[in-house]
Amino acid sequence: MVRRGDAILVTRRPDRPGQPGQWEFPGGKVEAGEPEEAALARELREELGCEAAVGALLLRHRHSYPDLDVELAFYACALGPAAEPAPLGVAEIAWARVGTLAAYDFLEADRAVLAELERRSAPPAT
Repeated sequence: MVRRGDAILVTRRPDRPGQPGQWEFPGGKVEAGEPEEAALARELREELGCEAAVGALLLRHRHSYPDLDVELAFYACALGPAAEPAPLGVAEIAWARVGTLAAYDFLEADRAVLAELERRSAPPAT
C-alpha cells in the first residue's frame, strides 16, 4: 500500500492471460528464500522503477480462485519524496483517492478487503 496524502497507488495488469486489464496493488510473487519485505521492494523497482521503504504489515488475506490459491500480504510502503512511479511492468498506474477504490475493476482477491485496506493504510490521526 503506497499512499500519498489521500491517494493510494494502484496498477492495472497488462492485457495478457491471467486476469488481463484488472486493477491490483503493486507487488508480486515472493521467490524461494526471499523475505516478503525484500520481495515487495524488488517488485516495486521492477514494476514502477521506484525505491520504497517497506513498513508494517497491514493485512493478510487468503483467496481461492478455481485454479489457484493465493495469500496476499499488504504492507505500508513509502516512496521517496521525489519518486515518480512509471508503468514499467504494468499497463497503467493511478493514484486512487481514498473512498474510490471500489470504482476500479480490481482482482477478485483484492475486492474483499478494499475498505479495510483504506482504513488500515490511513495516516495516524493527529
